[in-house]
Amino acid sequence: MKLSVRSALVTIVLAGLAGAGGMWLGGRFLGREVSNAHSLHTMVHEELKLSHDQDQQIETLEATFSTRKKALEAEMRKANTELAAAIRNNETAGADVTAAVHHFHEAMGALQTETIEHVFAMRKVLTPGQRNRFDDKIAQALTSNPE
Repeated sequence: MKLSVRSALVTIVLAGLAGAGGMWLGGRFLGREVSNAHSLHTMVHEELKLSHDQDQQIETLEATFSTRKKALEAEMRKANTELAAAIRNNETAGADVTAAVHHFHEAMGALQTETIEHVFAMRKVLTPGQRNRFDDKIAQALTSNPE
């Protein structure tokens, strides 16, 4: 089955718009995540009155998570590079585009899963009262409207 030039152009434009939309949403989401992560970090270290032992445990958790987060963000950038090449090198949204999108979704999903695991690991270090304040901050970050 032969595709018309018009069909191929529509597919390319739609793939480009989807990619640009995904990058825009990712930028807004990741930008908000950075802000929320900073305010969460500040709240944990400045407002929860951690003991020395708690502070050390959380610092260790944060260092481990930071390393893993950077690796997964690099993997997402790699997937975006693959997507850009696939769009540039193909006439239609074929297997290369699908593979790049799948690669990005896997990395993004892994980052989300590791972030959630990190939150639960930090919760284990906190006292019940600290945990309540921490949970409130997490809930606020997850339910606040983007700017």
